[in-house]
Amino acid sequence: MPALDELTVLATRALKRAGASKLMAETTARALIAAEAEGLSGHGLSRVALYAQHLREGRVDGKAKPKVIRKNGATSLIDACGGLAFPAAAMAVREVIKRAQRYGVAFCGVTNSHHFGAAAYHLAPVAEAGLVGLAFTNSPAAINAWGGSKAFFGTNPVAAIFPRRGGAPIVVDLSLTEVTRGKIMLMAKEGKPIPPGWAVDRDGHPTTDAQAALTGSLTAIGGVKGTALALMVEVLCVALTGAALSRENDSYFEPGNKPRIGHAILAINPQSLAGADVYFSRIDDMISGMLADAGVRLPGARRQLATIRAQTEGVAIADGLHQELLKLAGRSRKR
Repeated sequence: MPALDELTVLATRALKRAGASKLMAETTARALIAAEAEGLSGHGLSRVALYAQHLREGRVDGKAKPKVIRKNGATSLIDACGGLAFPAAAMAVREVIKRAQRYGVAFCGVTNSHHFGAAAYHLAPVAEAGLVGLAFTNSPAAINAWGGSKAFFGTNPVAAIFPRRGGAPIVVDLSLTEVTRGKIMLMAKEGKPIPPGWAVDRDGHPTTDAQAALTGSLTAIGGVKGTALALMVEVLCVALTGAALSRENDSYFEPGNKPRIGHAILAINPQSLAGADVYFSRIDDMISGMLADAGVRLPGARRQLATIRAQTEGVAIADGLHQELLKLAGRSRKR
């Protein structure tokens, strides 16, 4: 299995060859490799070719440099300037850590951005700083508003991270659809059908065709509850940041406009409320109670174990994907 370092070099080189700056390529490659190591292949190396395509087509500005365009106490707003999302997200995380340490809570919005990847990835530094973190993003339309038949909201993932004292953080990361679009993308690449109930095509008809699902509408989790959550995320990521609505962003998987995706990242300092000692004590009590019930698995535990294995063993990727990465990186395959 290829080592993580080898794959990071390939992904970085592929993105740079497609027009990304050194910082953008390196920041993006690290995020994709982290997702791959966690077993989140839909947000991992399978995205390199898509990002490279968007760079070459001009849907992403590879030379963009994100900048803070507004600051006011505990809040700030970053313009990703049409680049890949990861440099802007890293800047947003630095902003919320700094401001939450000063004000107790912080909110940073990002506008004019692109695909956010695995949402919880961005929150690891927040937990390392002893803070609670929340992350949201919108995306091209994928979920119909309740009662409608056309895709309106994005998959609009939500993520949270809760630091622990002497243990790995609790990590929650979920798309508001029955399955992530990245997983359907992988199945489309492999020519596999999707299970019934995952999606409808662009005409609103149920489909098991993965390719038709990518340009159709995905089923929201929990029906009306999932669509209400998608609306909530849309407001946080669009109305507060000035980004484009999900329905105003063309699909990543067809020729289209430059995405103007919005993200929102929040950090909360436990010390500013009941205090850090109380927070960590209550977290420990909750986890002890959960684990007293045989069979309970903490959110994020599977990903954390997968990452530990990947760091020593590498990751298994499809032969076709490995060949694609080598080609995009301008390297011939070793025999």
